[in-house]
Amino acid sequence: MQSPLTQASQREFGRIRSGEMTPAMAAVYLQDQRIPLRRFDETLREMYPYPDLPLRLVGAFREDEQSLLSVQRKVANWLNGSARPQSREDVFRLAFALDLSEQQTGVLLGLCSEYGIHYREGRDAVYAWCLRRGMGYQEASELFASLPPVPEGENLPPGEDPYTITHRLQDQFALAHTEEELRACYEANLSRFGTFHLRAYRYFFHYMDALLHPVTPWDDTPEEAYSLDTVMEKYLTLGMPSGKSRAGYTLTQKLIKRGWPNTTALKNILARRADVPRKLLLLLYIITGNAGNDYSELDEDYLSTAERLDHHWWILNAMLLDCGMPPLDPRSASDWLFCYALAAPDDESMGDRLERVIDKLYENVR
Repeated sequence: MQSPLTQASQREFGRIRSGEMTPAMAAVYLQDQRIPLRRFDETLREMYPYPDLPLRLVGAFREDEQSLLSVQRKVANWLNGSARPQSREDVFRLAFALDLSEQQTGVLLGLCSEYGIHYREGRDAVYAWCLRRGMGYQEASELFASLPPVPEGENLPPGEDPYTITHRLQDQFALAHTEEELRACYEANLSRFGTFHLRAYRYFFHYMDALLHPVTPWDDTPEEAYSLDTVMEKYLTLGMPSGKSRAGYTLTQKLIKRGWPNTTALKNILARRADVPRKLLLLLYIITGNAGNDYSELDEDYLSTAERLDHHWWILNAMLLDCGMPPLDPRSASDWLFCYALAAPDDESMGDRLERVIDKLYENVR
């Protein structure tokens, strides 16, 4: 398993794979911030390693008559690591300014918003098409503005398989070679556009069903259905401190707690009023042990900790890629913690292992 870590961090990650690191040791490792956290500015400079980077960005963001001082301040914050773009529109504009590829733009979007280019989102699909043709931001935004508006809501044509639409749209837009073909493709698919990530919903509903409708393990007898409050308390809280206050939290504690699910969030996602967060999807995989799947070699006790972690690594990355999400990154505090949980030994569930680290990690702020 390859990961873009420093040599020291690779050694520490190797300790996860060897099974030598206890939950208490993992909590200390996280608390001491030994992970070289991936930064937006670092990634951006890898994609565009030229000295005119600040000038190109300032020039691009002055196009809409923003004050020079405010643009310079925003760009400086991005490039010194103290901030990253908060809107997907800003990421796209940045990508056009630096002549980045479609793939590079997807990576930056994933760093800033948990999702890469979403080909069922009309703006994303058009901008991706323009990136492939080397067009500028102004030209791309004017082209999108000239297209018919997307109907509100998530109303798909009758009989459509909602979980294959995104990939089919991506393929159709890839076949459009002229602006006329792009317009025709766009207008033909107006009813298929939407903002939510349907592939992620499929995994979410699968895992949540396993938690809401548990079965007796020895005879597969259905038990009484759980409420969302019960699921949250029994499975997903994992000892994470409640409340919005972050007073006294370290950077690592803030990063891991950020976006931790609650009952309200689960209700909104189940009702399709909110998108599925990447952190929640990873958490559900760990808590359920990738529930409901048939026989897997992961069930065998002859696998070493390293082999088990490698299997989970590939399964999870395939799921994330399918959902349009960034792959696992051990230079993310949350992803590192989840990878540690994936390496749970035979006699401990991944969820229990995760809870033990969280208990140690937040013991000073309870």
